Amino acid sequence: MRVIYTLWLRQIKRFFRAKSRILGAIGQPLLFLIALGYGIGSVYSKAGQGNYIEFLVPGIMAQTVLFAAMFYGAMIMFDKQFGFLKETLVAPVSRFKIMFGGALGGATTATLQGLLVLLISLFLGFRPHDWALLPVVVLVLGMLSVAIASFSSGIGSFVQDMQGFQAINQFLVFPLYFLSGALYPLQHVPNWLRIVAECNPMSYAVDAMRGLLIGQSHFGLPKDLLVLSVTVVVLVTFGAYRFRHIEA
Repeated sequence: MRVIYTLWLRQIKRFFRAKSRILGAIGQPLLFLIALGYGIGSVYSKAGQGNYIEFLVPGIMAQTVLFAAMFYGAMIMFDKQFGFLKETLVAPVSRFKIMFGGALGGATTATLQGLLVLLISLFLGFRPHDWALLPVVVLVLGMLSVAIASFSSGIGSFVQDMQGFQAINQFLVFPLYFLSGALYPLQHVPNWLRIVAECNPMSYAVDAMRGLLIGQSHFGLPKDLLVLSVTVVVLVTFGAYRFRHIEA
């Protein structure tokens, strides 16, 4: 546990020492909330769908967590470049602990950024329909963060250069996000898009937070949590497998 804690703490310190990452965690979600919330919000309300900012906030929280947790793979690339990873791998500890400790740190910072979006949204008028459910929201954010950070560590384990990582990152992240229903309701979309969303684990994270925060759920919370739990197990296993074969 000491190894996991040490590597977790390292990621936490790296985050708080990088002022640009903190500013980015505030600036990008705020831009999305203002540009989309007020830009599309008038159209959304005229269509009789209600307050778009309330609908949008859970999706922006999921987006922030997705982007932040995927960034952990870039940290592995930097560790490769500067030799820290090679020094870590020769230590007499299991590679799973090394992978999981770092991924847990990346997941924690991603979860904090997701909660920061929730805090920012309060100043824009957003209010959860039940504050007592906030711990479950944190749980959902944490599950999503651990899954994505573990997946990102697996990608970073076999990609040899930053350009390759960024290409894979963009190829995977944007479809996961835009096909998750984060920006639009799934009730009236074409059948092919609904099927894609049902196969996308991000959809269940967004739906779970939307159900917890504003009381609107497409799949239902039990199904959301079940899919997220399976996703965590699968992606942590993937990350551990790839990290076991890493070459620093």
